Parts: sequence; structure tokens; C-alpha cells
Amino acid sequence: MARGPRYRVPLRRRREGKTDYYRRLKLVKSGKPRLVVRKTLNYIIVQVVEARVEGDRVIAAAHSRELGKLYGWLGGGKNTCAAYLTGLLAGYRALAKGVREAVLDIGLNVPSKGSRVFAALKGALDSGLKIPHSEEVLPSEDRLKCEHVSKWASELSGSNREFYERQFSKYLARGLKPEDLPVHFSHVLSKIRGEYEVRVKSMLVEAA
Repeated sequence: MARGPRYRVPLRRRREGKTDYYRRLKLVKSGKPRLVVRKTLNYIIVQVVEARVEGDRVIAAAHSRELGKLYGWLGGGKNTCAAYLTGLLAGYRALAKGVREAVLDIGLNVPSKGSRVFAALKGALDSGLKIPHSEEVLPSEDRLKCEHVSKWASELSGSNREFYERQFSKYLARGLKPEDLPVHFSHVLSKIRGEYEVRVKSMLVEAA
């Protein structure tokens, strides 16, 4: 362990590898709410957070677990299309609370092109939130709809049925064939848009 009169023990969350305070400072200095995207082992969590002296305040939030409870989502809770839908839901809820723009906060996640954190960003953008970004990092439309999963499942079902059933056992147990995932995605997307778009648009007109 480092010693000496000038040595300063790092803050606890920095020692635990949970917070990059230099990055956080830049985000807070923007003066805008942060679109916070986090991944767990099974889910995606998206929050719109406002920094305050006494502590962060969550303005709006969405959890990929809600997709199944509220909109009948039968797919996984951590894949690219779930991340997009969760970001879209969080974006609509933030707009309903009066938030118009934000900055992206991906924490310690590696900013890989086309990753799930950027799928959540794309969902928030499509809701109407204004967030600085580069178009190059966003996933392609076919990945947002999980068409790559559907294609792989179709290939597996014909070539290796045993592996197919093992790999997609959770989908099949919920009554969803993985080949039908893009169609199911579009159905759930329509439900979310149908619930929020009219409400958000009317609020934006009133605010204007």
C-alpha cells in the first residue's frame, strides 16, 4: 500500500471500482440530467437522474423486468431489444416529467459500438429526448429488433435441435419461439408507443 504525507486514500466507490469520479464530474458540470444506463446479470436499468448537493434525485426510471409485467414481453431481460425498449420507456417517462434533454452516463461500462447501453440510448432518443451522441455507436435496426437472434435460432432449429432447445429454453417455456422475436418486439413496441405518445405529444404542445 502507498505511504507518505502526500498520499490520499481514494474514495470508497472508486476503491470498489464502482464510480469514475473524473467522468462523473464532467457529466455533472453539464448542468443537464443524466441518462444512467446500467446492466445486471439478467436485466437492464435506465434512469434519468438529476445531480443535487444532498444526493442524486431519480426523475424517471424503467427496468426491463417491467416489459413483461406491463406489456407482455416474453423475450429476455438483458438482450439488445430489451435494452432498446427499456430506454424508450424511460425516455417517455422523463418527457412526461418535463425533461427534454440529458447526457448519457454509462458508468464503468466499456463504450463498445452497438452495445446494449447504446441500444438503451437509441430507445431514449426515439422517445424524443435530446442526448448528445454519435450515430456511429448506435446498433443497427436489425439488432435493435433482435433479427440476428431470430436468424440464428432458425439456423439452429434445422441443424441442431437439441442445442436449439437448450439455448432457448427460457423463451420456449414462456411460449415464444425465438424465430418470432422481431414480430413480438414490434408488438410490444406498439403497446409502449400507444400508451405514451399521445400523452407526451399533448404535453409538448402545451409547453410550447
